[in-house]
Amino acid sequence: MLRYVLGRLLASIPIFVLVAVFIFSLIHLMPGDPAVLLAGDNANPQQVEKIRERLHLDQPVIVQFGIWAANAVQLDLGDSIYSNQPVTRLIGQRIEPTLVLAIVTLVFTVALAVPLGVVSAWRANGLVDRAIMAFAVFGFSVPVFVTGYLLVYFFAVKLRWFPVQGYKPLEDGVLTTLHSVTLPSIALALVFAALIARVTRAAMLEALNENFIRTARAKGLGMFRILVVHALKSAGVPVITVIGIGFATLVGGVVVTESVFNIPGIGRLTVDAITRRDYPVVQGVILFFSGLLILINLLVDLSYVLFDPRVKG
Repeated sequence: MLRYVLGRLLASIPIFVLVAVFIFSLIHLMPGDPAVLLAGDNANPQQVEKIRERLHLDQPVIVQFGIWAANAVQLDLGDSIYSNQPVTRLIGQRIEPTLVLAIVTLVFTVALAVPLGVVSAWRANGLVDRAIMAFAVFGFSVPVFVTGYLLVYFFAVKLRWFPVQGYKPLEDGVLTTLHSVTLPSIALALVFAALIARVTRAAMLEALNENFIRTARAKGLGMFRILVVHALKSAGVPVITVIGIGFATLVGGVVVTESVFNIPGIGRLTVDAITRRDYPVVQGVILFFSGLLILINLLVDLSYVLFDPRVKG
């Protein structure tokens, strides 16, 4: 098991390095002089040269990457061109809404999708199964922003159960925060849950046909214990895998959802930075999200030891 864990940790390092190289290359892949693009159309030559020196664009590309990577290792992602604040500070100021939204969405998703997938497999090819799969197809097909606007219209505008937009920080109380992120979390969870429900159903159908399930039934074990304790654990690896893969979908949905519900998170920070052509912020945010995705995938790989005994060897 220790050998497996160390192997996965070491395998994550070159992936992160490649991601860092790609992110650094973004500013150099743009047509034209990056300093001119960053300075804007009305900038004079002195301002352009100042930006070029500030971003080390007057140095060879290898030197530029070395400076940028060395600073990134020290959590120095540069300063925002628009606000002159450190990028790490901007991310730190916006990270709470994004993390709260992601965590609440993940809880909603797992609580909804896994039971639906288990029930769908239990009642395979029946009316309940078809209804659940129809819901899954609908949830995965409708864009997040459409679901978000529909939820706002019915539950915020018509029923007035939830706020139309905005975010209440944790310092105002956990219940107040949860109330403010319920609608955006549901909008994201419906898309995410559709994917997990379908994979859970497929994995459970395969598990229910295994010999140990037939043995459990022959011993007279209850259906709940067979489904949850035995079959679901056997189906755990593909379910955990799709949760990790689906996190990328969740990250992309956060950007759209925060814009729809006016949540001051990292997604909104990304949109604002792209609009203002604040490329240091864009690079920093992409690096943050990339590191987060690599960490999630690493945790998913490590979680396999809980579901697959062969991994421990």
